[in-house]
Amino acid sequence: MSPQREEAMAVMEYETTLAEAAERLSRELPGHRVEILQGRLTVTPPADGAHAESLTWLIVELHRAGATTAGLKYLQGIGLWLPSGPDDYAVPDLSLVDADYRDAHVSKNCFAPHVFRMVLEITSSNWADDLGPKMDCYAQAGIPVYLVADRRHDEVALCTDPRGGTYHSRRSYKRGTSVPLPASTGVGGLELPVDRLLDGDGPVSP
Repeated sequence: MSPQREEAMAVMEYETTLAEAAERLSRELPGHRVEILQGRLTVTPPADGAHAESLTWLIVELHRAGATTAGLKYLQGIGLWLPSGPDDYAVPDLSLVDADYRDAHVSKNCFAPHVFRMVLEITSSNWADDLGPKMDCYAQAGIPVYLVADRRHDEVALCTDPRGGTYHSRRSYKRGTSVPLPASTGVGGLELPVDRLLDGDGPVSP
């Protein structure tokens, strides 16, 4: 068991709610990402360099594509309130949201799903969450586009058409190809090279 999970279990013994446990862990594990997915507390360690490079590159690409002039903002570290449980929330690696997203504030640093156009996750040690519970939660929340840079399987998944708690379209893109962002993101026509999403500026260690 990882030290983060041991810490999470220890905190749970003394806290009365998941929300309280998540808040305490956020204070005691700076740099870690704390989320509640389907009633389960999860803790993600800080990102590695390639992960951070990919996010920086993508922000530049979204800016060049005119996201801000289209009335959008691209943000890291904001919470997405989820309908899968009373305390559930996620903190995507990157979110593309409506410029007036602050009007949709729900609680703490979380915002209602309807202001999110796209969320992006870059997999790390807890890659199974990004491909399992998070995919289900984002579909249930009606997030139009979920993009996963899946470094575990060396591909990028594009999930669209959320209906009935499921993404009815999921396409995988291999190295050497590019992912076309749908028009529903507000930056339709932008194509993102898979290699840059996976590697940042260089290859990722297995």
